[in-house]
This record gives sequence, C-alpha cells and structure tokens, in this order.
Amino acid sequence: MKRIFLFLLTNIAVMVVLSVTMSVLGVGRYLTANGLDLTQLLIFSALVGFTGSIISLLISKWMAKRSTGAHVIDPQAPGNAREAWLVDTVHQLADRAGIGHPEVAIYQGEPNAFATGAFKNNALVAVSTGLLESMTEEEVAAVLAHEVAHVANGDMITLTLIQGVVNTFVVFLARVVGYFVDRVVLKNDREGIGMGYYITVIACEIVFGIIASIIVAWFSRQREYRADAGSARLMGARDPMIRALARLGGLQPGELPKSFEASGISGGGAVSALFATHPPIQARIQALQAAQRL
Repeated sequence: MKRIFLFLLTNIAVMVVLSVTMSVLGVGRYLTANGLDLTQLLIFSALVGFTGSIISLLISKWMAKRSTGAHVIDPQAPGNAREAWLVDTVHQLADRAGIGHPEVAIYQGEPNAFATGAFKNNALVAVSTGLLESMTEEEVAAVLAHEVAHVANGDMITLTLIQGVVNTFVVFLARVVGYFVDRVVLKNDREGIGMGYYITVIACEIVFGIIASIIVAWFSRQREYRADAGSARLMGARDPMIRALARLGGLQPGELPKSFEASGISGGGAVSALFATHPPIQARIQALQAAQRL
C-alpha cells in the first residue's frame, strides 16, 4: 500500500505545483474574451495530469527505497543464505516471465512485499522481514511470483496512464464547472473571471479527485487478481499462492499494521472498500480456486 500511497501523493503534489506554475507563467491560455477555449484547456489539462503521473513513476524506485529503508541485495555478494535464496528465486521467476532481473531488497516491517519501477527490465522487488519470518519458502516464493507478475504485466505503467487520464479530466472538468458557475450561476459579466471561478475550481478538484481515486483503486484491484493468476502461472500451480493468501488472512484482526491494513487486503466496509487498492483476501482466494476448476 505504501508504494501506491506515495505514487498518488507525489502525483497530486506535482500536479498541483504544475497547475499553479503554468497558470502563473501564462502557459495554456484557455480563458479568452469569448469564453473557454476547450482545445487549449484540454492540452493544458493533459500536460498537468500526465506530467505528475510520469514523474511519480520515474522516481518510484527511489521513493520506495527511501520510504521503507530497503536494503538492496548485491546479487554478486549476498550477505547470507536467505539473501542468496531471495535473489536466486526472483531471478528464476523473472526468467520465466521474460523480463530483466529486478533489484531485490529486504526491509524491516510487518508482512508485506511490493514491486515498483518505470521499466520492466529495471524494476525493484522488495519483501519485508515480517513476511519472511511468517511464511514458508514456498509461500514466500508465491508472493515474489505475484510481484514479478506485476512487473511483467506492466502494472505500474498501466496505473500511470490511468492516473494521467483521470488527472486530465479532473483538471479539465473542474475548470469547465468553475467557468459555468462564475458566468451563469453568479452572473459575473465583468471582464475576467471572479473569485467564484477559483473557489469552484478548488472545490471541484477535491470532489473530482476523490472520484478519480475510486476509479484508480478499482483498476488496482483488478490488477491484483491478474498478479495472483500470474503467480500461479509462474509457480506452475495455484496452491502456493492460495496458501500464502490464507496465511495473510489468518492474521488476527487488530494486529495488522496500519500501513498494510490501509491497502484493503483484509477487506473492509463499503466505503473503505471503494478506496482499497487490493480486494479482500477471501475474494482473491475464491478467484484462484474458481480458475483452478476451469
């Protein structure tokens, strides 16, 4: 969850800074004497929306290492037998997936793992000490296969494109609504736009941004199902991933770390589920079992 949170947070921060900077510099003059120039506004919105997502993607590995304090294992000189096994396992899985060998890292924390990076052949796969200590080697291998499947599926790039699209519409629609409120609802007939425009744009960006987060979270949940299936494919069987998910689901309620709980991997209420980046564990297990029966 932390990698997704940081990706979204960086994306929003960059988008806001770009939006303000471009407006101050007069880039994208979509407000004209005749009203909104929708073509110019769409170009402006796309520049703001996609630039934030792309920058977030390009620095995702650096941010993940910094935020988790991950120790990247030197594949030529692993520190111990466990590190050597991790590197060898990830490299074997990467070979089966047809991608370049990712960097492999360990970080201190409760059971979790992640994969990130802008390119399939230059990714990072990291696993927590908590996960290593609470699972068997086969279950850890299944989790690693799940993360390698994320890389092979190009999930970070897909998420970036989706985020860029929804960002574009957030910026675009907020300004269209702001202009409508300023001119039609508040009947501002003076030259230039009034405060109603700016207030409405800010309010709409917050509301539309929340809706956009729900859309992005839905796509994220679908990619988790695909990565689970990818783990089964790379492992040659579904049982290891099913057992790994069951192990995670066996954690006692309340003992799940907040950073992991927020991902929605253990389910949640109707509202929180809309923002969950992962489906409930039982739903993921059932999806694998259903595929097994086909």
